[in-house]
Amino acid sequence: MDGTMIDIKEITELQTITVERWHKLPVDNNYEGFLQLVCEQHSFNYLLWHEEDIARSRDVTDAEIARVKRSIDGYNQQRNDWIEKIDDQIASIVDSLETSIEPTAPMNTETPGCTIDRLSILALRLYHLQEQLERDDVSEEHFESVRKKIAVCRLQQDDLSRSLGELIDDIFAGKKRHRTYRQFKMYNDPTLNPYLYQPTSMNPREPHTPIESSSNSATAP
Repeated sequence: MDGTMIDIKEITELQTITVERWHKLPVDNNYEGFLQLVCEQHSFNYLLWHEEDIARSRDVTDAEIARVKRSIDGYNQQRNDWIEKIDDQIASIVDSLETSIEPTAPMNTETPGCTIDRLSILALRLYHLQEQLERDDVSEEHFESVRKKIAVCRLQQDDLSRSLGELIDDIFAGKKRHRTYRQFKMYNDPTLNPYLYQPTSMNPREPHTPIESSSNSATAP
């Protein structure tokens, strides 16, 4: 397998098809190889998106909000773990091909895995924007606003897809360096989050002091 076998169109089609299917059937993953990794990562964005919708509801109990917050943290952790697995797989392929990296080859600020994650979120956003066009309780102004948003999202999807293809081509040609970006999320780690490894009463932080949270996840609608 090389860069030419990572088909960007297959990735975006997978993300679109599975979002539609998962709204009717349980989340599944029938893919193999690299696409299996892409689908698994995408599935956590799907689950995360819908938990975040619940968290923003005005008519859920505090207990439900607490449950949802923990689910969001868990899904966001897995979402990021699978971004790293995608990038690890690309690094493994590059190594197996013994790709010769140009001495002056630059490194992108965003890895292919991170771009695939952004495309996953765009697929979710486009699906839910399209749902808005089926409403019968809104004005034509609302429909027009949604159509404009859909057009922008499709443009962004095209731009990201093209840029991802160029980046992967450059990586396998040795024109760009590739390295998995390790995020080391701390909020779920019982060895790193002081609120998990010691009693709250012993924690040195003041209640108002911000701590790392997954609440700023990029899947927010």
